Amino acid sequence: MDKTDLKKHYAELYKMPAGKIKITDVPPLQYIMADGHGDPNNSSLFQTVVEALYGTAYTMKFMLKKGPLQADYTVMPLEGLWWTDDMQFSMEDRTPWKWTLMILQPEAVTQELFNEATATLIKKKKGLQLPPDLRLETIHEGLCAQTLHTGPYSDEPPVIAHMHEWIKQQGYTLRGKHREIYLSDMRRTAPEKLKTILRQPISPAS
Repeated sequence: MDKTDLKKHYAELYKMPAGKIKITDVPPLQYIMADGHGDPNNSSLFQTVVEALYGTAYTMKFMLKKGPLQADYTVMPLEGLWWTDDMQFSMEDRTPWKWTLMILQPEAVTQELFNEATATLIKKKKGLQLPPDLRLETIHEGLCAQTLHTGPYSDEPPVIAHMHEWIKQQGYTLRGKHREIYLSDMRRTAPEKLKTILRQPISPAS
């Protein structure tokens, strides 16, 4: 049985050289996702969503592997959309932050499989409460700029500011929500070694 590595399949989106910014066209992709708000460092909902996403992702992976398709693939890293009502992020006060956490899914994952997987997960883990808005959804980001950040999440603001300035110099304007792709496992990686792709949707300046 061949195993699909989605990071390699979508290498343009998930592999970035250090110190570079590039523009890429992100196609429509489907994710399992759920929403929340507030400081992720002090939010029980944040941890609940992470657990629900990974639990569902691995349940669907094993269902597909054992099912008629016998499809095997790597579970992708956690990603996040981040925004505020005024798109001004304060590192001192994160209570206004809003977020959507997500994990990319292969095309073989269907709504029927998702429904079956979540029902199976609830039966297997007694007392588990899945977020009510946990869902399978397709997002089309289109044209985006992205860069690789190495280090603590708290050190991201200057990198993001530099990317935003670069985007304007290339003749584009910002649109949509800030996205982060967590290539490192934040539970097992030292802060200074964390690798995160920072992505910003863009449009040609009028």
